[in-house]
Amino acid sequence: MKKLRSTYVHRGDAIRRRRKIRNLVAFLGVSATVLFVIANRRPAPATAEAADIASTSSSFSFGLLGENRRLRQDLENVTGEATLLRAQMDRANKVIAFSGRYGIPANLAGTIFDVALAERLDPELAFRLVNLESQFNPRAVSRVGAVGLTQLMFSTAIQFDRTVTRDGLYDPRTNLRIGFRYLRRLIGLYNGNVQLALLAYNLGEDAVDQARKRGQDPRVGYNRILLKAYNGRGTSDN
Repeated sequence: MKKLRSTYVHRGDAIRRRRKIRNLVAFLGVSATVLFVIANRRPAPATAEAADIASTSSSFSFGLLGENRRLRQDLENVTGEATLLRAQMDRANKVIAFSGRYGIPANLAGTIFDVALAERLDPELAFRLVNLESQFNPRAVSRVGAVGLTQLMFSTAIQFDRTVTRDGLYDPRTNLRIGFRYLRRLIGLYNGNVQLALLAYNLGEDAVDQARKRGQDPRVGYNRILLKAYNGRGTSDN
């Protein structure tokens, strides 16, 4: 009887051990499965999240770069417009001042101002020249045949524009363009001496050169009147 009870006891212990082993194996299997799933699933969201963050960061960076470029372009446009506006206002103020000083229409003052700058002649000197030569009369003709605002001789004008006609010299812009170009050339010819250049413009280059060769002073009232209180160099650049 003792042997039989002992046998049952041992048999029961063996069964319990097997159950414990099975439970342990099952637990380890489930644990391993869970750990495997976790190990293989957790990095994926992190990678995706990192990719999303990188994508968002990249898009944000490109957005900022594009916005900076747009703002820079807007700033350049505004700066350019402001510079142009200042130049236009400066021109308008000067034209109005010349118009008021000489009592001439603003459109004529604007034409003289613009052509002088285009021909690189000091506008101050340009207005003085036109005032003394023709008193701003585009139809003026001298007793020797000089024509228009700057009182050009046709023989002189054609040296600077082969296409010009005598009647064409009555056009204010044409007359100013050729007259100012001629005076600028004379200023260069006499090495920046505005007085001699004006004398040559009024009397002719030959008359001035011959007077100087004879040791005579070719200066007359013309240049003194024209240059009174004038301290410019005649041209608007070097």
